[in-house]
Amino acid sequence: MNQVNESEAAACAAETAYSVTLPRTEASVARARRLVSASLRAWALEAGAEDACLVVSELVTNAVRHARLEVVHVKVSRVGPRRVRVAVVDRSRAMPKVVEAGRDDESGRGLAAVAGFSAAWGAEPMPWGKRVWADVDVFGGGS
Repeated sequence: MNQVNESEAAACAAETAYSVTLPRTEASVARARRLVSASLRAWALEAGAEDACLVVSELVTNAVRHARLEVVHVKVSRVGPRRVRVAVVDRSRAMPKVVEAGRDDESGRGLAAVAGFSAAWGAEPMPWGKRVWADVDVFGGGS
């Protein structure tokens, strides 16, 4: 699957979740954002796309930089009328932690941004890796 197109977005409308397995590459960050955007559009929650896309960008970027093996799994679920959960599963058992980046540091702010743009976030260990998730409140016409 190279892109999430309009027919895939329409299929999302009937689902409470949509997911994709992506290669662990930088190009997958944009693909994950398209997945989130298409899902929110299908649920008539596109007004929340900016925050949710930022969150998925940070989670996938962390997985690309720190995970093992060649793929990551991205899932966006509708967990409430105005809330979605973005989750990224990878094969690293190293749990994420918020660090305080220095003023001149070029990285280290991703999880702080996830925490700031999310109603809640967390990480769950799995036997072969972990799931990092964030709940994002979104707004739009959905019910």
